[in-house]
Amino acid sequence: MMDKNNDPVYSPNVIEFVAVANEYCKYLEHASEIKGEEMLKIMQRIMPLLYLKATLLPALDPYFEEGNEKFVTEDTWRKIFEELRQKLGTADEFLEVNENKFDEASLPVKSGISENMTDIYQDIKDFLLLYQTGTVEVMNDAIWECRNSFEGIWGQKLVNTIRAIHRFLYSGEEIGRIETEEHEQDDERRDTSEWFISKRQQDYRRNGK
Repeated sequence: MMDKNNDPVYSPNVIEFVAVANEYCKYLEHASEIKGEEMLKIMQRIMPLLYLKATLLPALDPYFEEGNEKFVTEDTWRKIFEELRQKLGTADEFLEVNENKFDEASLPVKSGISENMTDIYQDIKDFLLLYQTGTVEVMNDAIWECRNSFEGIWGQKLVNTIRAIHRFLYSGEEIGRIETEEHEQDDERRDTSEWFISKRQQDYRRNGK
């Protein structure tokens, strides 16, 4: 019989990360019930804790060579993203600079709190569903992948989002409605073929993965 006290997948640091990750996902899944400013205030408290707990995940070696199963579909991603974008309105967009490639020609690019939050949700929800299987090997690889993804992708997105949330909450501004028609036109012009998968691949390439 396995001693759960000695296996790192059951360590206190992992259990605490799971608890915070569950809270994060719960709020995004119920975004329709929460006002935009209230959501930002909730994330202002949860996201720094999520970052802290992620840094304490153990460094493990994977059992399996093939990648982990994914559960968050494009439809799920889009539903959460659209709900957040509508709720956050004019608070959503912020400027971001890729510091790894910064030079004199580099310019800040538009980013979105809603997009970053949904990307983070995608990785964390996949982790949670794998961890909840109760199979040690699967749980181990879920932790391994989540830690790697945190270091290379969603950890930076989380930090950038915290900065954007802080700026807005203390700016004295109020959330205004976004121009839905403008966004619909942007969506019509955007080629979304294989978007969900290609976007993840671009994230990995951008971060040297």
